[in-house]
Amino acid sequence: MKKIRAAAGLLAAALLAGLLGGCGGPEAEESAQPGGTEAFDLAVSFTSEPQTIDPTLNSALDGGILLHHLFEGLMKWEDSGEVQEEGAPITGARLTTGQAADYEKTVNADGTVRYTFTLREDARWWDGQAVTAEDFAYSWKRLCDPETAAGYIGLLAMVTNYDAVVYGRDPESGAVLTAAQAEDYAAQGVEVPRDSLDTLGITAADADTFVVDLSYDCPYFLELCAFPNLMPLRADVVEGNDQWTQSPETYLCNGPYKLQSWTHSSSIVLEQNPEYYDRDALGPDTITFRLMGDVNARYTAYQAGDLDFINQVPTDRVSTLLESGELHLLDYLGTSYVTYQNTRAPFDDWRVRKAFTLAIDSAYLTEQVVQGGQVPADGFVPNGVSDAGEGSDFRTEGGSYWTAPTTEALYQENLAEANRLLDEAGYTDRSTFPAVEYLYNSDESNENVAVALQSMWQEGLGVQVTLKSQEWGAFLQSYLQGDYQLSRMGWTSDYTDPMSFLGMWVTGSGTNTAFYSSADYDDAILRASQTSDPEARMEALHEAEDLLIGRDWAVGPIYFYTEQYLLSDDIQGVYYSPLGYYFFQYAQRK
Repeated sequence: MKKIRAAAGLLAAALLAGLLGGCGGPEAEESAQPGGTEAFDLAVSFTSEPQTIDPTLNSALDGGILLHHLFEGLMKWEDSGEVQEEGAPITGARLTTGQAADYEKTVNADGTVRYTFTLREDARWWDGQAVTAEDFAYSWKRLCDPETAAGYIGLLAMVTNYDAVVYGRDPESGAVLTAAQAEDYAAQGVEVPRDSLDTLGITAADADTFVVDLSYDCPYFLELCAFPNLMPLRADVVEGNDQWTQSPETYLCNGPYKLQSWTHSSSIVLEQNPEYYDRDALGPDTITFRLMGDVNARYTAYQAGDLDFINQVPTDRVSTLLESGELHLLDYLGTSYVTYQNTRAPFDDWRVRKAFTLAIDSAYLTEQVVQGGQVPADGFVPNGVSDAGEGSDFRTEGGSYWTAPTTEALYQENLAEANRLLDEAGYTDRSTFPAVEYLYNSDESNENVAVALQSMWQEGLGVQVTLKSQEWGAFLQSYLQGDYQLSRMGWTSDYTDPMSFLGMWVTGSGTNTAFYSSADYDDAILRASQTSDPEARMEALHEAEDLLIGRDWAVGPIYFYTEQYLLSDDIQGVYYSPLGYYFFQYAQRK
């Protein structure tokens, strides 16, 4: 999802309000269980306060990890047992059925597709009530409702009649609008008619049968069925109670764990769900997510034994911990990038955006600043995402949009072109270039990168750049509202397909926080969405990236992610997906 990473950045639903004040009781501590056995509390930390724990509204990776323990979708990720790194404790994940006992896929003659899911007989909410197909229908339609203002509203764009429900119809002709047309009407203050949510291809045929009709054969649809935004919700809990997530008593969930307490800015404690069908196999009695924004504080807590797991260490400790074998690296489908606010000067000019991108010495940043095995980016879609051919890679097939500055000579070539572009944009006299501000969320690594970028832009381009740091919640609000000029951000794949990286930049999308708009780009994404031909689909997606980066330079990719973690030696049974999700529910203490 995603997805933003919280300490490294991630994306949220447009214009969402911050979470309200404290709820819940004291933090869980290890204590004696009946019979004298010691309770197993697993303590982990990813970042500070989550933006939301409402599945529909979440768009951050840290929130997604929490939600995978609290809810379960039609599909889920299970432990594959596949070794991710020789001698490392964490294994890989694979997709399997979750709340669905099974499913049937029917491809129709007109190219539409129907999925029919039959729910498990033992699927239960923690209050004992059965999970029904209507719970999924309610959740999925809530995501597609423009009134919900979910950042991931576009996740179900493949569902039949989605466009007429989300974008609406032309007030005169009744024709279904595109995203760009809908935005034009909105800019003019014209309200357009929209089809009812009930006309979506989302149906509860009966209590145990959930039917989804797709306008085309979407290759990653089953992965979406495990995504946090598509987990079920109870209408009787959510409707009319905008604070339902704030109390353990009203936070109804159906996953392996339930909310025990939430002490804001301190911890979120989960306890086993007594109604979960696989409860007997669960590991930790409680999982404590400690809310700590300071990477140094997290590392200190880990060293002291107060935390069993962290996924980031201080930059100056990375090389030493890698050499000792304590720090482990995992594959991670994600890109760190600079977001340019495309509607605000001077970044409303593609030449300025490209100049700032070429002036980034990404090799220096990866080797000397972040030092975690990251790879300098030369496009937006990272390595590891499949193309049409068997065993093919989208990034390899798409090639490079610029030469990664792996040597000083290459960097100087990039810098010469960057300065030429600024001259062409009318800034031959650099004193006329306006002072600009780079926004980032407070974090040691982010600050180190920000300081390095400031130096590169000021020394390499002769422009003035100031830095502004905000805590995660405030940063996210500024970012989502477009209240910035250029900003740090990271995107991690929501599913293993290029569309996860490219579909987000469609005009009017809740995830399009660069406020980029191109009819050509929207058309390319639309064509990719409407064909089931793998070759034609990938051709359209390559065309989209050519426009996004090769022509318009809407964002400035810096490097492709790797994931790092420290895990206590006495913990086993944790598994991981390259989408960035860790799963702790079956962990054991040796």
